Amino acid sequence: QDSAGFRRIPQRFLFIRPPFGCPFPYTFLPLRDLQHFLSVHFIEVYEFFLGKAQQTALIRLEGAIAAGTIKEAPIHFVFHDDQTVPQNGVQLLTELKAKNPPVIIGPSLVAVCNAIAPLVKNGPVDYCLSPGIHPAAGGYVFTSGVDTRDLAASMIRFWRLKGITRFGLITSTDASGQDAERNIRAIFALPENKDIAIVGDGRFNPGDVSASAQIERIKQANPQALIAWSTGGAIATVFKAIAATGLDIPVATTNGNMTYAQMDQYADFLPKELYIPTSSWMTAKPGSALEAAHAPFFKLYADAHDAPDSASTLGWDPARIIAHVLTELGPNPTAEQVRDKLLALKGYTAVNGTYDYSASAQRGLSEDAVIVSKWDRAAHAWVPQSGARGLAE
Repeated sequence: QDSAGFRRIPQRFLFIRPPFGCPFPYTFLPLRDLQHFLSVHFIEVYEFFLGKAQQTALIRLEGAIAAGTIKEAPIHFVFHDDQTVPQNGVQLLTELKAKNPPVIIGPSLVAVCNAIAPLVKNGPVDYCLSPGIHPAAGGYVFTSGVDTRDLAASMIRFWRLKGITRFGLITSTDASGQDAERNIRAIFALPENKDIAIVGDGRFNPGDVSASAQIERIKQANPQALIAWSTGGAIATVFKAIAATGLDIPVATTNGNMTYAQMDQYADFLPKELYIPTSSWMTAKPGSALEAAHAPFFKLYADAHDAPDSASTLGWDPARIIAHVLTELGPNPTAEQVRDKLLALKGYTAVNGTYDYSASAQRGLSEDAVIVSKWDRAAHAWVPQSGARGLAE
């Protein structure tokens, strides 16, 4: 039995229990009519491997639509596990393409998204849930969240305006880390940043058990702040090294680490001042369209005695947008129709900000959606520190 209540059994008849709140009655449905039932009453969207937070967001969105809390055509997400392995992603996509879906959501890792991108050159639409990729404008690949470069630019601007001029930088040697380093160095080369500099840097392999040597070298350069751009277990290695070497300066990292699970797991060795540039998901002006978009999202989590984090939004917004696009297009849209509808979408506000795919190709969000946050241990929450683009509120 899956999240929508379908019991998948190899029988002549299939018993269907609709999602809670769905107006359709309980029924026995001949298997020959199942595809018609799905195409009329439910839009199936296939998912690659997603993190727990992203899966939870999609399941809650599906339930909210079924219950009528969010007014879109009913949608059903079918999850597939690529085990975060690029080769598995390619194999799964090959199998799914045989079903001729107009759109797929996921994967959630840069390496897997990049591996399957060449296979969707002519469709279906693939909405990757990693902000770290950079799809070609006008293509079938879209990506969730704010661009890495925009996040870093706002973070650096925030610190520069606070009078910080000497920076340390440490990145991982994988694809995400290399992309981050290229973007960060390009930001420092901008005219607005002519009076600031990276005075010490280091690189480490994500599989390394220690990064203390790299952090110690950076410490000797006497930076005023450190940019540590990596995620997951790799950033834990960096945080441990910071604690071990006694480097007591403000630290910034990517919003890929903006999860309660990581904050709790790393509590004993988190930097004393930890900053994370992120989207506008946790703050909105009263009465704004953004506040209205936040309301159902946060209510669903509150009703479940849960709290969302950045990873939740990376799943929610693409799914919310895809549901909106599919509702507008009606039954059986083509991949080309979904792509064109997304490319033309402008002024649509979701949890992370107001989307405009004509201004920010394939992702819809620009640096205008970025704020800087700081982890507050006592409050167990991220607290906004800036307005848009890292500027003063």
